[in-house]
Amino acid sequence: MNIKLRLTILNFLELFVFGAWLISLGGYLGGQLHFEGIQIGKVFATLGIASLVMPAIVGIIADKYLNAQKLLGLLHLIGAGFMVYLAQTQDFETFYWLILGYLTMYMPTLGLANSVSYSILEKNNYDVVKVFPPIRVWGTIGFIIAEVAVGTFGWAQSNMQFYFAAIISVVLGLYSFTLPNVPLSNAENKSFAERLGLDAFVLFKEYKMAIFFIFATLLGVVLQISNAWASEFMRSFTAEYPDSFAVTNSNTFIALSQVSETVFILTIPFFLKRFGIKVVMIMSMLAWFLRFGLFGIGSPEGIGVGYLIMSMVVYGAAFDFFNISGSLFVEIETDTKFRSSAQGLFILLTNGVGAVLGAYGSGYIVQHFTTHYTKISEFAKRLGIQPDNEWLVKEIGKMKSKGIVIVDGVIQDSSLSVVDWPNVWSIFAGYALILAIIFAILFKYKHNPDTIGEVKH
Repeated sequence: MNIKLRLTILNFLELFVFGAWLISLGGYLGGQLHFEGIQIGKVFATLGIASLVMPAIVGIIADKYLNAQKLLGLLHLIGAGFMVYLAQTQDFETFYWLILGYLTMYMPTLGLANSVSYSILEKNNYDVVKVFPPIRVWGTIGFIIAEVAVGTFGWAQSNMQFYFAAIISVVLGLYSFTLPNVPLSNAENKSFAERLGLDAFVLFKEYKMAIFFIFATLLGVVLQISNAWASEFMRSFTAEYPDSFAVTNSNTFIALSQVSETVFILTIPFFLKRFGIKVVMIMSMLAWFLRFGLFGIGSPEGIGVGYLIMSMVVYGAAFDFFNISGSLFVEIETDTKFRSSAQGLFILLTNGVGAVLGAYGSGYIVQHFTTHYTKISEFAKRLGIQPDNEWLVKEIGKMKSKGIVIVDGVIQDSSLSVVDWPNVWSIFAGYALILAIIFAILFKYKHNPDTIGEVKH
């Protein structure tokens, strides 16, 4: 089989596994397991926690002790086991530790799959800069297809999404062992601190770099908000709009965000060359403001659908303009001595520290704007529906099947909850807007189009 095709399959499956559960997880936790806002936030914080140190540890193992393609396969096979147990878990404490265990296996594979691809392409005398991007695009396509498949099969509110991810993980794990061998590294040993990018903290002595890294962390806060809450937000419309496509096929609807991401990648060279990194990063922050603001006024009916679609469209600019332009800024502005470490620090602060802060913070905000009802009539009135509403009757039936007692329309030892989503999204939007304004004032950078050159991505 052609090497490029084999690596395309690798990248496709790598993100297919992620797309099979990431977007639908928030809605599943709230809708089926009835986790509260803080608990959902803690679950999504594990993405950041796993990203803090595990990629560095796995990098050391792949360099010195176990061939990268074999380590990649092993991590996915172990991850499949975690997924099977996750599918059978309903209590928060067990679920939390299982998802953390899974992500300590999965998150490092994102970088490891890239490293395997680079090594094999170089070994076969391919121009990595030219050949890899079209291969990597299939990763995003895999994520989208998995996301849509889970929604189409009706698994977004089912533990089947975890079994689905487990099966693909096994396929990917076994497939990885068939890839060409990636030899152990003979390069100079890097310390654990260097692999984490911690030696690049010396760059904080320079005002421009200090401001950049601080705002990279603060903007990293918003990166997991969409992943954590988009599906739970769409699920909140079930009682009022049970037949809406945006509700019944929320995964497919949210997948427009990833489609937008693939389109906006193509526009980055133009925007960077024309406006410069500072303006592009401000555009990203304003796009996050629009993303959340449009969610706040959106609904699955009438013009509200238009607002939701626009929110999906601007997501591409919000995500791509920050991640790629930020990485390019680090590449241009840092000395070659610290360049790799600086890139590692950028990822650590955004996908690690920022993601953890964002997940925990958003969880507390959602929890604050959640109202619990024990009287079914009051809950129905809050939603503007009748107590005999079909969806509500099903929800009550689920509660009874779990042994929850309901006496004269009053729920004992449990409750039904409603989140004030407009206020939640307005806070997230306000945060992004404030970041954009302060960043524009504090970050001093003069754009020179010649330093950008021909942007590669």
